[in-house]
Parts: sequence; structure tokens; C-alpha cells
Amino acid sequence: MESDDITRRDFVKTTAVAGIAAAAGAALGAQQMVETNVEIRTPDGTCDAAFIHPPTGSHPAVVVWPDAFGLRPAMRDLAKRLAASGYSVLVPNPFYRVAKAPVFGDISNFNFGDPAQRSKLTPLMGSINAEGAAEKDAAAFIAWLDGQRQVDRSKRVGSQGYCMGGALVVRTAAAVSNRVGAGASFHGGGLVTANPNSPHLLAPKIKARMYFGIAANDDARQPDAKTKLKEAFDAAKVPVEVEVYPQAQHGWCVPDMPKQANGQPTYNKTDAERAWGKLLALYKAGLV
Repeated sequence: MESDDITRRDFVKTTAVAGIAAAAGAALGAQQMVETNVEIRTPDGTCDAAFIHPPTGSHPAVVVWPDAFGLRPAMRDLAKRLAASGYSVLVPNPFYRVAKAPVFGDISNFNFGDPAQRSKLTPLMGSINAEGAAEKDAAAFIAWLDGQRQVDRSKRVGSQGYCMGGALVVRTAAAVSNRVGAGASFHGGGLVTANPNSPHLLAPKIKARMYFGIAANDDARQPDAKTKLKEAFDAAKVPVEVEVYPQAQHGWCVPDMPKQANGQPTYNKTDAERAWGKLLALYKAGLV
């Protein structure tokens, strides 16, 4: 399906990203990125998503899997920044089976320690974590991207994910292994479990370069996860880097994440920039 097939309700808006692009050392500098709201048909329905790309040319495609708060301005901003480095980026609403995005408003006061607030996430996360859901979505999203003139189909596809999105990246890389060339998980959750469908057990199906950035508090809770991840991908002969960010807490890469229980910010700009550098290096090596 070509870009011209986008429905009439879709709209295009351009966003100046000069400051962000400069911070990333982006090749496109002060050029404006094009942001389009799109709808993508999947086996389970119609997914609303944001498609963001440079104003001209065709570029390697990237699928960004959001965290538990879904598609929202913070995720769009990450995609704009990535697009400014020369990528055509799709950010889907992972919860489209349940609700249109954005599913949350202001999340600054969200309290993960409050069962009532946390219960709001359960049906949302359950919808994308259902058996086979991510795999079906990944195939549909990448097929859609391959039909866009802004995507260079001669290059492999990248995928990055935050929090719950980390496991979705692994499932994407395994489900569409012939197209995915690089995958990155930042403060990913549920990467190593005791279940027979644990994401780390998918390593033999993956042909992409992989990167796992682990938060200090996640590592403290599950100290063997990093070792099991590394061992699984090494055994499958998949190029992988697994590292713990010792000063970073779960959610450190996303600017709008709620504060920690102690009142300190979750977002850690220094480590977020370091992670961003790792991401760009990964895509440069893998999306060829």
C-alpha cells in the first residue's frame, strides 16, 4: 500500500527538530521532519500509528515500540529525533485492540505503587502481550512500511523498544527475521522469564544485531537476566551487547516518565544520551 492510500482523515504536520537534531549530531540538521497519522490493517483490526520521516528521499525503516503508556508526544519526539538522523520511523499504538491513542493524558503523577492506577495498565499490556499478538503486528507493520515510498526496501529494518517494548523488539526480530537487521531494548521488561515463550529463548530465530541496555534497579531485581540474555544470544551466534547502566533507573530514556518513589526524576539525560549513541551505532552497523 502506497503512502497515497492514507485515509482522508489522516493529516500531515511538520515539526522543527533543529535543536534535537543538533544534539544527536543528525546529518539532516535543521530540516523539518514530516509526521503523519496513519492507520494500518492487521489480522486483529486497525492500528493507529505515527509515521515520521525526512521530507525527501527513502530511508531505512524503524519500528518503535512504546512503553506501557503507549503512543504519546514523548514517543513521537523520540521518533522525530531518529528521523532527523535519516530513518523512516513508525510508532504504533500497541493497545489499538483496546483503545485509540493516546490512552493516557498527563502521566507525571502516575504511581506504579498504587494498585488502582497500576490496574489501568493490565488490560492494555495484556492485549499486546497475548500469545502471537506482537508477531502478527510486527509482520503487518513492516509490510506496511515496505509499501511506503519513504522507505528504502534495500536496507534492513530496525526496531527499538522501551520498558514493555523491549520484549516486543525481540519478538519482532524473531517474527520478521528476514527483514529486521537491528533491535534495541532500553530498560526492557520481561526479557527473561521461566515461561517456555520467554523472549530470550527466541534468539535462534533472530538474524539481527541486538542491544540490551538494563537499568540498575532492574538488574538488582533480576541479576541473572543479563547473563542469561548474553548466553542465549551468544549460543545462537547473534551479535549482541548487554550492559547495565549503573546510575540509571527503569524508564531512564523517556523524558516524560513519572518520578521515582523517592521523588527523584526517572529520566537521566546523561545516560539517555549515551543510550542514544548506542542506538545510532547499532543502526549504522545493522541496517545495511
